[in-house]
Amino acid sequence: ADSFDLEGLVASPFGQGLKKDILTVIDHFEKDYPNLKSYSDRYPAPDALRAITKQGATDAHDFTGVGKPGEGSEWIIQCARRDDSRPLHILVWGGIEDLAQALHDAPDILPKLRVFFIGGPNKKWSVDAYNYIEQNHPALWMIESNATYRGWFVGGNQKGEWGNREFVKQHIAGHGALGDYFATQLKGTIKMGDTPSLARLIHGTPEDPTQPSWGGKYVRIWDGRKTIFDHLTTPADTAEVFGVTEFALPVPEGYSSKNTAVMIFDGGVPASPGKHEGQVLRFRFSPRDAKVWSYQIKSDFAGLDGKPGKFTAAPPTIDRTGKPSTIHPNWWIDDPDPTTAEGVHPGAKSVNQWREDFLRDFATRMDRCKTPASPEQKSPR
Repeated sequence: ADSFDLEGLVASPFGQGLKKDILTVIDHFEKDYPNLKSYSDRYPAPDALRAITKQGATDAHDFTGVGKPGEGSEWIIQCARRDDSRPLHILVWGGIEDLAQALHDAPDILPKLRVFFIGGPNKKWSVDAYNYIEQNHPALWMIESNATYRGWFVGGNQKGEWGNREFVKQHIAGHGALGDYFATQLKGTIKMGDTPSLARLIHGTPEDPTQPSWGGKYVRIWDGRKTIFDHLTTPADTAEVFGVTEFALPVPEGYSSKNTAVMIFDGGVPASPGKHEGQVLRFRFSPRDAKVWSYQIKSDFAGLDGKPGKFTAAPPTIDRTGKPSTIHPNWWIDDPDPTTAEGVHPGAKSVNQWREDFLRDFATRMDRCKTPASPEQKSPR
């Protein structure tokens, strides 16, 4: 926090995790603040952090991808419109609804933004908001990290103190109130999939995602990542993994606007509510894994209820990934080069190759929570 000018902390989850939980972390930060401040007077005061903590969207937007303005989206707009020549970096670690709403309500802020979206499972939950941004704001500067981020905790040197659990035992637990609180989360592991978005700014070239960084290395996105089916599919039908998959099905005779239908994938959530548009019933989904996905329609209309289907999510072809998008000039994504993959996770090696470096840096910062600085350790402003 002493390395950046923090503008906002917006809670944007689905399910557990709200503004009050960010405030709980700030309470722990406050206990360590005297030690931290002894190293640098650039650490923000706890009350200053509380003042910029906002509640974002707690429910997914409807099929349009936008809804009503909220505390989170309005704060993004306010920060972006400040008289400051620097870009505003927005690191999206959960739902992307607040960003979609901000762009909808204030499209003038787009040139100011530098977005890093931790996609993958988050994109699955926010597919409608993502679709709105991709379709309506193609000039947005954005890194879409669907798998690269996993390099923070998958692969790399995990021997001894660098292991996901051992690192917490040796370098986090017992290191101030923040360290002790951290050690109670995620069963004491460093599954910190969102952190690469911040680490890229600590060690990287912020304006050039194609350069190496602790947050990974990315390539220009390609076109054709959205697949639209006009029928109930079989495994022979393919769509791009991490892309947007849309079903535009003919409305059966007798189905009306009073009826409802949802498409449920692999028996789980999120379910996609059907959007009735004229003679078409639309469902939308983003597959986070390359595999055969199954689905079933649940409806109060007998002609639809129980209808099943399957489709195959697969990586894009080299022919397509080698052609940078003509629509999105400032959009980057995981490197599809197989040599950068860690197992099934494209691009992850471009993060985990730095594992010892970023964890050593993390350990040094956690030491600050435990022990006040000596005169020679105090950072110059």
